[in-house]
Amino acid sequence: MEKRFLLIEVGVLPDVFLKVLKAKELLASGEARNVSAATKIVDLSRSAFYKYKDSIFDVENNKEVITVNATLLDETGALQSLLAAISAAGASIVTINQSTPESGAARVAVSMRTGNMRMEFDEMLNALRHQRTVIDVRRSV
Repeated sequence: MEKRFLLIEVGVLPDVFLKVLKAKELLASGEARNVSAATKIVDLSRSAFYKYKDSIFDVENNKEVITVNATLLDETGALQSLLAAISAAGASIVTINQSTPESGAARVAVSMRTGNMRMEFDEMLNALRHQRTVIDVRRSV
């Protein structure tokens, strides 16, 4: 099923959506150490948080985090080149997870904030695909 997004003025939303957004902000800033603390601060049930957390994004603040999965050649500088290209595109790297290399290749997952990118996300992916040490790269689903 294809995702469909709507742009809605915040004033017409039910409070539950605003509370989920605030709880996500508390978690991201470190003001809340875990989901239980964040939901308690904003007076929201944990079940409501989990129900909506992956569907609510603050586009005005460009806080969406996107993860790309890449397979890189097991060569010195391969990860550094990938990260440099992501940074050059204007994305802010949030996390990096890399597996142990096997058969001359290593898998890496890079999560990034895309709000300040100077190019389209797909354009950046295409540029990453053309790096010599990149075997495969795609957006995580």
